[in-house]
Amino acid sequence: MATKLSGFPEFLPRERIVEQQVLDHLRRTFELHGFANIETRAVEPLDVLLRKGEIDKEVYAVKRLASADSEPAELALHYDLTVPFARYVLENAGKLEFPFRRWQIQKVWRGERPQQGRFREFTQADIDIVARDVLPFHFDVEVARVMAEALSGLPIPTPTLQISNRKILEGFYLGLGVSDPVAVMQVVDKLDKVPAEKIRELLLEQGLDGDQADKVLALAEIVTTDTSFVARVESLGVEHELLAEGLAELAQVVDGATGVEGVVVTADLRIARGLDYYTGTVFETRLAGWEHLGSICSGGRYDQLAQDRRSTYPGVGISLGVSRLLVPLELSASRSVPSAVLVAVDSEDSRAESNAIAGRLRARGIPTEVAAKAAKFGKQIQNAEKRGIPYVWFPPAAVKDIRSGDQMDADPDTWAPPTEDLTPHILTKEQNT
Repeated sequence: MATKLSGFPEFLPRERIVEQQVLDHLRRTFELHGFANIETRAVEPLDVLLRKGEIDKEVYAVKRLASADSEPAELALHYDLTVPFARYVLENAGKLEFPFRRWQIQKVWRGERPQQGRFREFTQADIDIVARDVLPFHFDVEVARVMAEALSGLPIPTPTLQISNRKILEGFYLGLGVSDPVAVMQVVDKLDKVPAEKIRELLLEQGLDGDQADKVLALAEIVTTDTSFVARVESLGVEHELLAEGLAELAQVVDGATGVEGVVVTADLRIARGLDYYTGTVFETRLAGWEHLGSICSGGRYDQLAQDRRSTYPGVGISLGVSRLLVPLELSASRSVPSAVLVAVDSEDSRAESNAIAGRLRARGIPTEVAAKAAKFGKQIQNAEKRGIPYVWFPPAAVKDIRSGDQMDADPDTWAPPTEDLTPHILTKEQNT
């Protein structure tokens, strides 16, 4: 018997239908906003992937078994879609129109310990906007809005898009007289996992005094669903030019992303994002009732996505962990096949007639299959019911809704099922049970 590999999720047909519908929705949303699709190779040079340094133990190296080259290339599977995108931008800068808006949905691989919501192989969906030399701030607002709209159309618990700005944190810490704002930011970023009392101890170890540590924690407690966070930050009595700039930017993003049905948008000054390449706006997203999964969608602005001798390419983007989102929720589809109709077969001698009817239905865009065996009609109905197929067609001209038992005469050149029956629909875990 084959041994199952942990961390490499494989979906059953009903679950795969869910994933495909989610990916189709994401693609439609991204393309409605003018994002173009790209796909990058699965491998990158190992030294490029390790350049960031923070995940060097999570990379899957790739070794060629045989090669005509004298030395095998040091390659590894990509662990996210941002590093390949940066390389893609540099290699194709002369052929791209900037600002370049890209969506990308692909598998990525990380060699971390599998646990709920964390896998070794998983699907990510990214959007980014990258420019040459200067990226106007309004793109930060746009990226937040687009992902909020993408999340709003998914069959998931209410998502909260948490938005912050590293300029606020860095400016606040500088205004307090903190000598190493980045180190403090990395400590604050642990607040979701570590109690505030422990965070205070860590801040004191960083050289902050008690009053500084208390104000850092007071800033991190500010969470609002509107721009009232500005007054609350200002009431803490800390001033710095970078802080004022970050407050103005965050207010614009929160205003721009708010109002999407089914998505809560918050200014959340706990959010720091531990990666140093973020330079302004940062995003994280959590699901109501599933906060233990951590962030399922995150990103931000990076003023140096890539650079060459002539130009710098700043960008802003956000990445949705599709597998991280779907696997724990255990969503399923209303049927295990696309078929809306099963054409019954009276006998093997009449199979050609059933095939012809199925062809006429398919020609009109109705997913249809023909019964595998010329069994009793009762068994053919049971087979359709087992897989969730709602209609059985009895040649030459009768169709039955096997859920209600209603049967009617029909013409395969004019009859069509209701729109809601044409494709499978997604069931929640509760509906599926």
